[in-house]
Amino acid sequence: MNGVLVAEDLLQAAVCDTNLDNFGDESFAERFAMAVDILRDAGMDAAGQQAAADVCHWLLTSRLHFFDDHETWSLAGELIEQPVFATGEPRSGTTLLHALLSVDPDSRPLRFWQVMYPSPPPGLAPADDPRRARADNDWRDILERLPKWLVSHPYNDMLGNGLPECERTWAFDFRVMTPTAWWRVPMGMSVGALPADSEAQYRIHKMMLQHCQHGRVKKRWALKGFHGPRLKELFASYPDARVIWTHRDPVQVTASRIALLAELIEDLVGHVDWEQQAEVQLAATRAGFNNTLNNPWIDDPRIYHVRYPDFVTDPVGTIAGFYEYCGLSMSAAADRAMRDYLANNKSDRYGKFEYSTDLIRTDVAALHEEFTPYRERFGLDIEQR
Repeated sequence: MNGVLVAEDLLQAAVCDTNLDNFGDESFAERFAMAVDILRDAGMDAAGQQAAADVCHWLLTSRLHFFDDHETWSLAGELIEQPVFATGEPRSGTTLLHALLSVDPDSRPLRFWQVMYPSPPPGLAPADDPRRARADNDWRDILERLPKWLVSHPYNDMLGNGLPECERTWAFDFRVMTPTAWWRVPMGMSVGALPADSEAQYRIHKMMLQHCQHGRVKKRWALKGFHGPRLKELFASYPDARVIWTHRDPVQVTASRIALLAELIEDLVGHVDWEQQAEVQLAATRAGFNNTLNNPWIDDPRIYHVRYPDFVTDPVGTIAGFYEYCGLSMSAAADRAMRDYLANNKSDRYGKFEYSTDLIRTDVAALHEEFTPYRERFGLDIEQR
């Protein structure tokens, strides 16, 4: 097979460049080959294929160093205790929630520079570690390529010090193709195309936390991801975890995610089919909310459910209620840090993110009726915008 996107060649190049050969997972080579097939079928020109090969090399070599670090420093002995997870459907306030949790002096979030360039363990890195500047430059490139993302997601202005979702830890596991790894590659979003294995995904997620905790004062991890469909595996990995889950009117969630994803795809590949995105995102919304309603773990006492309108009305008070529910204390320093963050990071600081239910291109009244069971389950009114 000719060309730069040949799975076996890419794996071998990573081994040669690192002098390491432990990819940490017997199924990895097969899964990586699936990812390469997706890339090869994306219809990219030679430059695009080379960019994809370069990203593969980055992720493969990072993975090899990561697993080698885990053995070198015996990181499996790092205990991850009482982590806190923010979760909910996309566009339901979880990123702001995560940002506020992260500024609590008693908490520790993951940072983009740590998951983009994890080796060696960040706790061993000096303050001037070049990985920080490298990730900052990466984020400047990302925002140049995807300028609208700063409007819909202004938290990206933190650059390499920003707050990745838990899913970003699965990028070099080739379970997801997130734009924060693949922004240099001219292809659309590939969601759900790679094989999922929740147990394996949380295993590498925990390894990342152990990696980033090593050599540092232990703090409570404050994390964020779309964990609803994987609660069984989440709690199996972190039995003492606590989850704060925001719930929002599904129709508004759908409209907002259509606008966000369509704009990202348009910047990535230069064009977008808005009608197709409306169908894709509505289907994703239906799947997510139906999973929540039918999820046997939804009433687990380790989960604290929050209405989106309550959170946006009083973000700090909402978190204080969550802390009290979990038996945690909201210190004066945490309260002050959260209020300072809100005062200095307005959501429209790069412009107002505009969207409308017209983007859904279907009968909105019928959708409101369809989602009535969800709204009733979590006490939500139809959101008026």
